[in-house]
Amino acid sequence: MPIDLTTALAAPPVVRRISWTHRDVLLYHLSLGAGRDAAVDPELAYTYERDLQVLSTFAVVAGRTISVGDEAPASAMRVPGIDVDLRRILHGGQGLTVHRPLPAAGTAELSTRVADVWDKGKAAVIVLEHSVADADGPLWTARMQVWARGEGGFGGEPGPDTTWDRPGRAPDHVIESPTSPGQALLYRLNGDLNPLHIEPAFAASAGFDRPILHGLASYGIVAKSLVDGLLGGDATRLRDISVRFAGTLVPGETIRTSVWSDGDRLVFSASCPEREGQPVLTHGTVGVSR
Repeated sequence: MPIDLTTALAAPPVVRRISWTHRDVLLYHLSLGAGRDAAVDPELAYTYERDLQVLSTFAVVAGRTISVGDEAPASAMRVPGIDVDLRRILHGGQGLTVHRPLPAAGTAELSTRVADVWDKGKAAVIVLEHSVADADGPLWTARMQVWARGEGGFGGEPGPDTTWDRPGRAPDHVIESPTSPGQALLYRLNGDLNPLHIEPAFAASAGFDRPILHGLASYGIVAKSLVDGLLGGDATRLRDISVRFAGTLVPGETIRTSVWSDGDRLVFSASCPEREGQPVLTHGTVGVSR
């Protein structure tokens, strides 16, 4: 069905309760590579429930707030005014703002709404906003950009200009983050069971030589590398992070993150050195607390 912009934007938010435990946080950190060199450094701040800190990007898997791409009986993304075949959907971008440090265990209320729908001609971009609050107030707000191929042309606005260029100077920092061949097998246990990340035949049918790493895994790996490399290992200093997903990564390849400092913000892009610097993440920005 064509996108009904008025209905989509006017629909009330969908509200549900979510919860998470220390175990969920530990699994998330391990799936990003925390404790990989345990003989040298077990990274107890991420891997031990005593004094556990929570990486801000845990928010994108807490209570499975991001579920597009999950293996499920549904064959379409259905919200009021939008009915899109899941095979046409790509996760194009992700933004996250945390309003205070995330607790290592908790229960909260998740409110989801369609914040915008942009008409790109051959595709529509659906912006889903997830707002989460607990008894003490707002915890985080996440904005997910979903590209729906073949769903444009409904007469909507094209959305903001997304032109982005890296700063015209050498990076202030370059961080390399290796991934392991089995990393997608672990990351999928956070809730995204899309066979694209585990089943070779399915990956081949989608045009890939091998199963690929989840985009949100790359997002979390880069966030952790910035915290560890530039923010003194203090996860509470990363207050927001936004990216565009620009390319795929095969588990076992390296993420090379180039970072430029800009006051209390960091600007970054990530690429794969094994594939001649092919982009993985672009439009990267991080807000930093002092």
